[in-house]
Amino acid sequence: MQKSAGMIKIAIADDKLNNRIILADKLGRNNLFQLVFQASNGEEFLEKMKQCREDELPHIVLMDLEMPVTDGVTAIASASSLYPAVKFVVLTVFDDDEKIFKAIRAGACGYLLKEESGAVINDMLMNLWESGAGPISPSIAYKILQMVQQPFGAAGTTAKTGEDMFQLSERELGILQLLSQGLEYKEIAVRLSISPNTVKKHSINVYNKLHVNSKAQALRIAYTKGLI
Repeated sequence: MQKSAGMIKIAIADDKLNNRIILADKLGRNNLFQLVFQASNGEEFLEKMKQCREDELPHIVLMDLEMPVTDGVTAIASASSLYPAVKFVVLTVFDDDEKIFKAIRAGACGYLLKEESGAVINDMLMNLWESGAGPISPSIAYKILQMVQQPFGAAGTTAKTGEDMFQLSERELGILQLLSQGLEYKEIAVRLSISPNTVKKHSINVYNKLHVNSKAQALRIAYTKGLI
């Protein structure tokens, strides 16, 4: 991430209002940070991102993991593909192996625990802005080292695939693959021996699960997350 003479725009996604208030207060201690918006879940976050003009997009997003409607991992997976210039930092109380792997796999560049002080969070975000170094709490860094040192395939070291992340069915993945080949609904229907209307319904389900509203956006996520 390149340095900017202007404000560093930050967004917060956390389902608990009190957490958002505390975090906003911590960020307010640095006059270079500008809080551009807050969201109470991943779906609301993605909608607010869509509403932003390019010059209004946050530079850094602080994302909670456990949220209703759409969780943090899914939100990061969608948004990191659609907005590659935005940096996503997990800010959570969880430090278990599976959540760490899922978040990093989704596209998070940093992982901070909420218990970190305002000074630590501010310093790490400034370091991310100035050098591009992803912020990681010491206890998380230690866990990552442990996971990397474990034999391949050992318990706790398997990362979720894009298919698992978005919960796409085998049929939905197949249709996504055919869409990537430039086929229209009628052509896909002939290939799969189903009706064009059924193809359309499956496609809509895919868009909903990827939290997009167009084929181009869906394919962008599919390519970057290894779905096809």
